[in-house]
Amino acid sequence: MSDVFFIDDEHDLRMAVEQSFELADLSAQFFADAESALIAIQEGNIPKVVVSDICLPGISGEAMLATIQKKDANLPVILITGHGDISMAVQAMHNGAYDFIEKPFGSERLIETVKRAIDKRQLLLENKHLKIELKANKTLGPRIIGNTTSIEQLRQAINHIADTHADILLYGETGTGKELVARSLHEQSSRRDQNFVAVNCGAVPENLIESELYGHEKGAFTGAESRRVGKFEYANGGTLFLDEIESMPMQAQIRLLRVLQERHIERIGSNQTIPINIRIIAATKTDLRQASEQQIFRQDLYYRLNVVTLKLPPLRQRREDIPALFHHFLLVAAARYGKTATSLSTHDLQRLLGHDWPGNVRELRNAAERFVLLGKLSDLNGKILERSQAEAPITGLVQQIAEFEKMLIEQTLAEVDGSIKLAMENLKLPRKTLYDKMQRYQIDKDSYK
Repeated sequence: MSDVFFIDDEHDLRMAVEQSFELADLSAQFFADAESALIAIQEGNIPKVVVSDICLPGISGEAMLATIQKKDANLPVILITGHGDISMAVQAMHNGAYDFIEKPFGSERLIETVKRAIDKRQLLLENKHLKIELKANKTLGPRIIGNTTSIEQLRQAINHIADTHADILLYGETGTGKELVARSLHEQSSRRDQNFVAVNCGAVPENLIESELYGHEKGAFTGAESRRVGKFEYANGGTLFLDEIESMPMQAQIRLLRVLQERHIERIGSNQTIPINIRIIAATKTDLRQASEQQIFRQDLYYRLNVVTLKLPPLRQRREDIPALFHHFLLVAAARYGKTATSLSTHDLQRLLGHDWPGNVRELRNAAERFVLLGKLSDLNGKILERSQAEAPITGLVQQIAEFEKMLIEQTLAEVDGSIKLAMENLKLPRKTLYDKMQRYQIDKDSYK
């Protein structure tokens, strides 16, 4: 996308302005008539500002302004006027033009006006994105942080299936954020106003799991002194999250399969069936298909759960997300413990990227908490994190510099909540340079708001 569309039928003027824009680091496209510029805009090539002479062959600058106003009222249009066109330019200002410049003009005057218009345009776009983000936050669930392809695909999948009735199977290593994804699916669905109920199947004793899930009547067994509502019934109308589903005893798997098929439950000690309107999200860290082939997990239950499967990538496969994730956890921990969140040194960032994170995002979060409390990067045993030799990439100087530059930009955007203006100030970069680098590294500032 170009910064400027410049429209004037004088060839020499276009050439002179092109040189001035190049020296000012402004990208531009040049047109001899308004029709060509409007066609480019209609095709989606929208600049940040339009600069146009009023008197043009064919469509005039004024008529072009009116056309642009209908398509995008916030796109700044600067008009160039001859000596006799001042009254016409003033009227154009009333009609929505950003400013006008009288011929002959100096390059400094033109560039200053264009840059002010670009800043205004950028501010309007940032405010628009902020409003969209705020509106979305009313319905979006917990924030899934990251810009790698795998995380972007995961977010897209959540958006597609969240507001459906399909049961979902989440597959990922320990600590990859399966409950976070389950909550996000719930919060983005029409069930968001009902209960989200989480059960860790591996943490419930085998003799109590059916009572935990389905409830029991008073006197159903020794110790059942009163009626108890189970997790299924409590989650009625909402979402039930069954974590570590692979740990569920075989007998409990049989009853779960029947409940999933019939959508009715019976409390232990009761013959009365209770209809349930519920969505099941199950999570596992093991390959359930392989477990079913080994007859340690019911094959029919696996196929019943496997309507939609979402795979969560381990942290070692999304290293580019580590700086943003760590910074997020750093701010959360600092707020929790009443501490000040300090920035990481270059060496600390390299160690973060070099560690293989067997505990995934959960381990990273714990490392951030220890960094806030102890002021150093360490594992649970207090050992300083070092680069894993097995994972250490062999890269040249250029690639290492690029990776560090990307990390620094991402960390800065995270610190300023995605504000381009503040990021420019902190990094001491011109706006265009920052945007070029963000485009090169595929960094989306909206992900940091």
